[in-house]
Amino acid sequence: MLLHCPLPTRDLLPGYVRLSHLYKKFGELEAVKDVDLSIARGEFFSLLGPSGCGKTTSLRLLAGLEELDAGEISINGETVATPHMSIPPEKRGVGIVFQDYALFPHLTVFANVAFGLYGLSKEAIKMRVGEMLSLVGLQHSAGQYPHELSGGQKQRVALARTLAPCPSVILLDEPFSNLDAELRDALRLETKEILRASGSTVILVTHDQEEALSLSDRVGVMNGGRLEQVGTPYEIYHQPATRFVANFVGKADFFRATIRSGHIVSNIGSFPLECKSYIKGGEVDVMVRPDDVTLTPDPLGAGTVVEARFLGGDAVYRVVLPDQTSLHSQRMSAHLLDIGSRVAVEINLPHVVFFAR
Repeated sequence: MLLHCPLPTRDLLPGYVRLSHLYKKFGELEAVKDVDLSIARGEFFSLLGPSGCGKTTSLRLLAGLEELDAGEISINGETVATPHMSIPPEKRGVGIVFQDYALFPHLTVFANVAFGLYGLSKEAIKMRVGEMLSLVGLQHSAGQYPHELSGGQKQRVALARTLAPCPSVILLDEPFSNLDAELRDALRLETKEILRASGSTVILVTHDQEEALSLSDRVGVMNGGRLEQVGTPYEIYHQPATRFVANFVGKADFFRATIRSGHIVSNIGSFPLECKSYIKGGEVDVMVRPDDVTLTPDPLGAGTVVEARFLGGDAVYRVVLPDQTSLHSQRMSAHLLDIGSRVAVEINLPHVVFFAR
């Protein structure tokens, strides 16, 4: 009897998990609308979006906890769900870590982790549970009960229980949302390392943009039941495809500009245009991030500091220009700018992102 899961090579082969034009409706509410997505084997993928955007419903459809109204789901080339057929959740090779961990309070840590191990001898179960508890750093907590554990320890027990049956796909439903900020940051990194070691394909559902960007190989941003954009964390942040993505993922400001002769021309400056979508010219709004805006104290500067937030190592300022354009700038906080002070404003765009007005 094999005790160890065969660790798949993390080769990111496309199409290991395939969601084809998923559609799900609850009464009059269209929760998921034409979600089409391919996730590679061994990939860490995040579904990111606000509450009610359809990300959790998409996860539940993949897990087999909801039935499709339209579309198809396949895992490793095998169809597991259509509107007319659904393989039971326990036979899909999928493991789930829920937001509230769903541990059994009357069972020890050992028994919780062993719960999903069927058809193994007592010795094999003991060895497998030991492997998992060692993996999550709880090898000395096997005899404890959930009420004796911290929030972070409960989260690791839930992760060990999910990994124990060797699922090919791990689904994480807001697993860090109940933890305090300091513990949440530590456990994110710890969980990522544990899941990388397991070799599983991971799909995380979260509303926390920092969580999605820091953990994922790719991110899918959802809004109103639809996927607005799928890309690497860098692409999602620096090259948002829609205004919603630009505003939801990080802080974004916009200033008015006109396209002329291959350049974006504005009151703030002129920028070369790489994209030729508007070669005939047009009125656009240019997106700028706080880290793209540099402020220099200058009594004759065009900007006025109207707001300042001290964040420890960094400070965030809001400046207003003569045409009432409002921009944010994030800079090191060693030298603070006073509210009301005049500053010169410089925009340093690595690439220009703009939207038709």
